[in-house]
Amino acid sequence: MTENLSDVTTGTKADSGRPQTYASDRETTEGRIYNVTGGDWDSALEDAIHDERIIINMGPQHPSTHGVLRLVLELEGETVTQARSVIGYLHTGIEKNCEYRTWTQGVTFVTRMDYLAPLSNEAAYCLAVEKLLGIEAPIRAQVIRVMLLEINRISSHLVALATGGMELGAMTAMTAGFREREECLHLLEYLTGLRMNHAFIRPGGVAQDMPEGFEQVVRDFVKVMHKRLPEYDKLLTGQPIWKNRLKGIGYLPVDACLALGVTGPILRSAGLPWDLRKTEPYLGYEDYQFEVPTSNAADAYARYLLRVEEMHQSLRIINQCLKKIEPGPVMVADGKVAWPAKLAIGADGMGNSLDHVRKIMGQSMEALIHHFKLVTEGFQVPPGQVYVPIESPRGELGYHLVSDGGTRPLRVHVREPSFVNLQSMPAMSEGGLVADVIAAIASIDPVMGGVDR
Repeated sequence: MTENLSDVTTGTKADSGRPQTYASDRETTEGRIYNVTGGDWDSALEDAIHDERIIINMGPQHPSTHGVLRLVLELEGETVTQARSVIGYLHTGIEKNCEYRTWTQGVTFVTRMDYLAPLSNEAAYCLAVEKLLGIEAPIRAQVIRVMLLEINRISSHLVALATGGMELGAMTAMTAGFREREECLHLLEYLTGLRMNHAFIRPGGVAQDMPEGFEQVVRDFVKVMHKRLPEYDKLLTGQPIWKNRLKGIGYLPVDACLALGVTGPILRSAGLPWDLRKTEPYLGYEDYQFEVPTSNAADAYARYLLRVEEMHQSLRIINQCLKKIEPGPVMVADGKVAWPAKLAIGADGMGNSLDHVRKIMGQSMEALIHHFKLVTEGFQVPPGQVYVPIESPRGELGYHLVSDGGTRPLRVHVREPSFVNLQSMPAMSEGGLVADVIAAIASIDPVMGGVDR
């Protein structure tokens, strides 16, 4: 023992070629014991590799506004060897609830799925109902829908940018992103009456016409956003820490995207310009001039750049909406479908105005009964089934509706992009560092309200 101590203190080496320690490497009932001194960490770790892996739970928590998500990660050191997502903590049963409400009332449920893109859910649902009915919303209503969808797209991408920045420690990105999102929500509140969960897009059109003088308010919004969006390039795009944190992270090539059914900015970041507004146009999108940005990098940084560019393209579309919008009805003329076609805002900002109620009650008793039955029982939809997809901020959002000819849906099923895209998390994260899992999730931008519907 004295000899070993002397060897260690004097730095002499024994026959093994390394400094002698108090005890040699050995097997015990608790596993192998390693003795590490000086610069032989690498050799020791080579011996220990695959010896033991740990499993940690990341969550269930509410990271930013994505929703309540739990990740089960198997780690080897700081490297993720296996990743699994556990969902269901935010389950609401919205699809099933729609079967117990009229076709119009279903709008108030679906708008709460992806709560960052409520108008996308409303539009896709109503387009599916209208396809079953064999009707089409008036031109003015379609232009209004497009304008609202693009304002909503900007607000959704701003949340993706802001929360992603917050999760990675870029607090200024978070404060700036939510500052701009407030501009979007203020505008949506002015146009529809609510900041979120609007239930404004209805089967046959929209709930009511735009307020007087809305064009100037929208132009002011576009002007503000044109001024502020370039600030994100100054703040983040060329920032070395931001680039190093995202470049090469969450890599998912185009063949993997297609195999997993991934759509939206993730698919476009892999080089495929698949945007349903261009490939399968709806609401007259074929008449709007805009670009579909793509990249070949297929990483988190490319997805960030695409979302910033998509906001610029949305502003282009909003400007075109202001030029296209013309006087006309905002709801189909069919009185058996169109409620509330002539809804007016009361003094409290909600519901029917007193003048509108007096007008209904001042007409014939039959008109009053018809109005009551239309609101309480709903309209009948011919039997059949349809699938209608649109391009939400997260990808392909599709509604599969089944009608048995009644006043309520027989089945409502949603192809929700967050649910499908979340499947790419293991492919993006396994083999990378545990810290990069956060960046990968942020680049997917899942909303758990849609996943757990």
